Amino acid sequence: MSPVTSQTSLPAPVAPAVVAARGSRVGAGLAALAVALSAVTVVLDLANRGADVPASAALDPGWIGCLTGLAQVVPGALLLRQLPRHPVAWLLVGSGLFWVVDSLCSSWTAYAVYTAPGTPGASAAFYLYQRLGAGLLLGLPLILLVFPHGRLPQEPLWRRLSLASIALTALLPVLLAVVPSTTAERFAGAPLDPALARLDVDPVSIALPWGVWRVLLTVAYAGVFLSLLVPLAVVVRRYRAGDAVGRAQLRWLVWAAVINVIVIVVGMNVTDPLPGILLCLGVGVTSAAIVVAVNRHNLYAVDRLISATLVYALLAGAVVLIDVLVFALAGAVLGQRDSALVAIAVVAAVYAPLRDRLARVVRRLRRGSRDDPYAVVSALAEQLEVSSSPDQQLVAVAQAVGEAFRSPYVRVEIAGPSGKRQVVEHGSPAGRAVELPVVYRGERVGQLTLCPAGSSELSERDQRLLGDVVRQAAAAARASELSASLQASREQIVTAREEERRRLRRDLHDSLGPSLGAVTLRIETARNLASRNPAEADRLLDQATSDVAAVLADVRRLVHDLRPPALDELGLVRAIDQLARRLESPDLTITVVDEGVDGAALPAAVEVAAFRIASEAVNNVVRHSGARRCTVRLSFTDARPWGPTHAVVVEVEDDGRGIPQDVAAGVGMLSLRERAAELGGTVSVECPPGRGTLVRAVLPCGTTATTPPRTGASTDAR
Repeated sequence: MSPVTSQTSLPAPVAPAVVAARGSRVGAGLAALAVALSAVTVVLDLANRGADVPASAALDPGWIGCLTGLAQVVPGALLLRQLPRHPVAWLLVGSGLFWVVDSLCSSWTAYAVYTAPGTPGASAAFYLYQRLGAGLLLGLPLILLVFPHGRLPQEPLWRRLSLASIALTALLPVLLAVVPSTTAERFAGAPLDPALARLDVDPVSIALPWGVWRVLLTVAYAGVFLSLLVPLAVVVRRYRAGDAVGRAQLRWLVWAAVINVIVIVVGMNVTDPLPGILLCLGVGVTSAAIVVAVNRHNLYAVDRLISATLVYALLAGAVVLIDVLVFALAGAVLGQRDSALVAIAVVAAVYAPLRDRLARVVRRLRRGSRDDPYAVVSALAEQLEVSSSPDQQLVAVAQAVGEAFRSPYVRVEIAGPSGKRQVVEHGSPAGRAVELPVVYRGERVGQLTLCPAGSSELSERDQRLLGDVVRQAAAAARASELSASLQASREQIVTAREEERRRLRRDLHDSLGPSLGAVTLRIETARNLASRNPAEADRLLDQATSDVAAVLADVRRLVHDLRPPALDELGLVRAIDQLARRLESPDLTITVVDEGVDGAALPAAVEVAAFRIASEAVNNVVRHSGARRCTVRLSFTDARPWGPTHAVVVEVEDDGRGIPQDVAAGVGMLSLRERAAELGGTVSVECPPGRGTLVRAVLPCGTTATTPPRTGASTDAR
């Protein structure tokens, strides 16, 4: 064979999407088949309602078994849509379909023997139901052995033990398939109903001495229980050797086992058909738990489910027991005549409200007040009212959350408007911690950490309640910090105003005052000398002229320190353009772009801040960036999306080397942020790779001090 022929003879690889589609179609087809067979079974059960089927025939209505089968087929088919090759999915579908077929055979046998005698297929249906039905026992140990990844244990010893366990479980259905009917009746100790005894249930039988069959069947029936020991040991071993995900998957089986134990206990104390319905419920819960665990969907919710299931099962048992005792006591005290009605009235009037109150107390002791959101918010509001500082408010939040969720440890971390992080802790860490973000006006401002009691995960409802509580607390803490910051700002403004007045007084008194006084004396002296010594008078007048020039320079300096004159003479955009022309060089081109700011009536503080920020940023470009081009852009934008306040945006962008990340901010950069913060604005510095530096300042203008920005195309101030 040539190489080409050899290559073309290989099967083409099947894409995962194709495999998934095939698995989905097969699963859907088998589920549809199970539903159709169940429908036929229900029709047969309805037809058998009028027939006299003796209890000794042990032909139960098949609809309950069909429900049990569908409780496996449907979850298995859903699992096949996600994992078309997973053995656990195929085991669920196969076991469920076997249940449906077995139940159909039971109903068909009853119909063909008692309802419509002579209907064909009675012998085959009874053989499948009575003899091969024991194969239903294979489903549980097989799933336990391959759960959750779909493989038997890989270690040689455990693999051999697993195979031996499967063989021991399969021994009973194999023996029942070939045991003679007379031997089976003798071993069971009860003869078949005469109508069933006439059927041919020995299509394949092996004639062995009675003693041999008795030993084999005894071992096979005992092996049904013994064969579960190895699968349970495999589950325990996998749990002990597994990682966090594997253990969480196996805990879903534990939860299903708890549910099934409860179902068995309840089923032992009720009459037909409730035991069968409870069995269907237990199988359905187990199948659903297997699907969730294999898909790894919301794995850690099982911890809360296990604890809640145990607690509520015990509480339900206690409530039922107390109810029975109360009714019995009421009947005994009130006597037999009309005791039931009187007991019901007494219980409804006295005991029922007390029981509801006790249930709320127990639920509050276990889960805290999380089930009553109003109580949580009300308790938090009361604690916030008596808290004066942001730190005390966060302490109140931590205490409220700890009490509401019965958490032994709560940690609240909030970033204030100034960037300072406030951290408070309540209690001591215990167990797995759950971390939730704290969001305020769409921005993450902190983090909440808590250790829920008896659970490793909070429900979505609990997380929403926590988010609402902490969001309000964050707003309160921020409001308190803003109030404190506002008071500090007022004090700084008063202090700065008085310091500025003192500086102006000092400059006027110590500089301008003596200079003007000296000029006055020189002018008076020159007047006295004008007639007698004109030359000396001219010299004194020259000195007075120089002194006046110096005074004018001092006045200009004072005025410039208060507000750059260019702002009043040229406006903000042209003042920045004049600055750019002064700093421009052959190696650096500076462009000023106006996008609607020129001509707008800006507040004086905004004009000064914008000019100072642009000046400092451009000077940094000249001194440190090594850039070839620099662009200063002035525009308007909305500073706050929740209000109509406009803001001036100042952007200074260059193509220089940028600012390394490990370089600390200098005095100039800090002054930029301080100037913007004084107006409630922000300054950001970005250094995109290979794109130089972008300094962006947003300066709110206020709602009354500015006119709307002009619309239109961008213009170059040059």
